[in-house]
Amino acid sequence: MTTDATSNRNSTRWRSRTAAVAMAGVLLYVLVDVVLQLLPPHYSPISEAESNLAVGPYGWVMNLNFLGRAVFCVAAAIAIALTAQDLSARTHSPRRRDRLLGTGLGLFLVGGASSATLAFFATDVDAEHASTLQTSSTAGVIHLAVAATGFVAALVAIILLTVWLRVRRVLPRVLPWAVVFAVLTLAGLLVVVAASEWMPGVVGLAERMALVGILGWTFSVSAGIRRLE
Repeated sequence: MTTDATSNRNSTRWRSRTAAVAMAGVLLYVLVDVVLQLLPPHYSPISEAESNLAVGPYGWVMNLNFLGRAVFCVAAAIAIALTAQDLSARTHSPRRRDRLLGTGLGLFLVGGASSATLAFFATDVDAEHASTLQTSSTAGVIHLAVAATGFVAALVAIILLTVWLRVRRVLPRVLPWAVVFAVLTLAGLLVVVAASEWMPGVVGLAERMALVGILGWTFSVSAGIRRLE
């Protein structure tokens, strides 16, 4: 077996494994969120932000979940990068539009790093204003700023990477799902902005809509990569 063949096999193996880790990470993240939602202090998924789950007797579990999100974001980014590498190798063509891919992956990792950072700065939970995005402490301000940065970075990342999938004709069967989840993320974040001003009672629902978009995009693209031969 030649060195190139061995290298290709190793690349394929790592691509498949990292995609599988990303898929498993997304499923675990959702499962933990659902379980925590059912435990005390029973925050409302409609009016209260997901970050509130990190405040309370089981808050440490949510903090681990934030860290887990960072891990599967890294895994997904590696899987996408390896897919791009394999594509260039198979077509024997120079890597074009690398700025699109590179910027997308970089911002995707920023989104993952932001999630990890949230685990170390608790959000502010005010019983009287639980449905608003107000802050009253330094940690709360940092948490809100990091969360906003992470969501925006993830949104721009999946838009750029979806364009890359379309331009390079990668994962054509997954592309429609990638577009749907990118649009859902954008819609969710726009509703978060509007809700924080005019409809605070649905801030939690809007945030979770955006989160579903990000998680759905990550899972669907990773699943497509996992199915590649």
